[in-house]
Amino acid sequence: MEHYTIAEVAEESPDFRRVLWTGEHTQLVIMTIPAGGEIGEEVHEEIDQILTFVSGHGEAVVGGQKRKVAAGDLVVVPAGKKHNFLNTGENPLILYTVYGPPEHADGAVHRTKEEADAAEEAGKDEPPTS
Repeated sequence: MEHYTIAEVAEESPDFRRVLWTGEHTQLVIMTIPAGGEIGEEVHEEIDQILTFVSGHGEAVVGGQKRKVAAGDLVVVPAGKKHNFLNTGENPLILYTVYGPPEHADGAVHRTKEEADAAEEAGKDEPPTS
């Protein structure tokens, strides 16, 4: 069994992205988006994503719709929807997200968005294959 006090774990991580757990069908990831930062516009063609916000303030853009997000909010991104999440506050926007199926390399840690983007472009952030 894996057990996390997820809000505390997420708030303690300074990393842009950290994969906490990878299963056959889902993956748990924590993220910290710095003030003025964003995840970056993207589309996961065959992956659903659920994001839960732990602290900070931001904006969710999913399928062309915009909503403010803050601690306690949950946003669902269905597969195939263009999306982005932006930090509009003065403090980090901290969240945890579940991908189904996994999206990132098991155990991946990316300290910054630039590091995450470079790993993806280099093919070093591929999810495990069964």
